[in-house]
Amino acid sequence: MSGRHLARRFFGSLRPGGPSQADREWVESVLSAAEHALWCRQSGPDRRHSADAARRVERRLGADATAPVLAAALLHDIGKLDADLGTWGRVIATLSAKVAGHDTSRLWIRSTGFTRRVGLYLHHPEIGADMLELAGSDPLVVAWAAQHHRPPDEWTVDRAIAEVLYEVDDD
Repeated sequence: MSGRHLARRFFGSLRPGGPSQADREWVESVLSAAEHALWCRQSGPDRRHSADAARRVERRLGADATAPVLAAALLHDIGKLDADLGTWGRVIATLSAKVAGHDTSRLWIRSTGFTRRVGLYLHHPEIGADMLELAGSDPLVVAWAAQHHRPPDEWTVDRAIAEVLYEVDDD
């Protein structure tokens, strides 16, 4: 993930409020009831970011922006819910992973308090994939949640679709 993306997400998270009413209605029309319930649990800035990313996917892919593809754009970060970290906690988690290494974070999950929440945040792809599988999401949605931080050679989602999903999230 680029530094530019991280900076945009940080400053975007400081602006209160969620997506527009039109975007909320559009999201509800795209997601299943169980997926929509998960999406609604996100913070306003996270919902705003995901709706914006999904709208960009829709513009770029046109007819190939099927409901599962749009759901993947909307829900790829849903695993962050379990960490329950605000903006500053996410900054600390991201920096901790850079300093200590991502492998160390597996130990943090077995800890308690803030350290555990940092570990959960760093493992949001696996956690989110599990949440989406339990919600009955399409296999593409589950796969993208699990793989969106992996290198492209590990993606199982159609390469052209995965590249667009990745690019709009990192934009």
